[in-house]
Amino acid sequence: MLDLLDQFDKQLFLHFNSGHSSLSDQIWQSITYSPTWTPLYGLLLFFMVKTFKQDSIFIVAGILLVILACDQFTSSFMKPYFGRLRPCYDVSIGHLVNVVDGCGGRYGFASGHSANSFGIAMFGWFTFRRYWRGTWLLFVWASLVAFSRIMVGVHYPGDILAGAVVGLTFGWIIFKLTEKFTSKCGWSRL
Repeated sequence: MLDLLDQFDKQLFLHFNSGHSSLSDQIWQSITYSPTWTPLYGLLLFFMVKTFKQDSIFIVAGILLVILACDQFTSSFMKPYFGRLRPCYDVSIGHLVNVVDGCGGRYGFASGHSANSFGIAMFGWFTFRRYWRGTWLLFVWASLVAFSRIMVGVHYPGDILAGAVVGLTFGWIIFKLTEKFTSKCGWSRL
């Protein structure tokens, strides 16, 4: 059964990764590159400070905890534990993979980019949903970042899905902990 899932994951990866051009490679590379999103991060920070004033520090701390938890869980636990090679290192399909800008570390399960972006989206959705109707756009952003990892040749769809589950889980847990902490202190409007 696991072999069947692995083969399906590889075929799905090759289906998406093979549909590229030099223009699409540049677009996906810019989407996967974190500094591209600096204007979005700045806009979120502005919105936080405007809406939550001094309580913004708790939101920033929560987001940083989400990133730390997702990054450490995927990179320090999951990748070495499962040892699943990235597509670009997999001898069975490596020659077919379109790698846009380097392969990265040897192991890819689960995607840290996917975990981080979905973790931020989940934490942000819970935090901003009462103040901004467009919070669902955070999940569009997370999906684009996650999918870009397939398109630049460094993650299988299963890596992306597992990363999303990790991110959604940590985003929810850390939001709940932040909400509980700030409400006990009488500081929050979360």
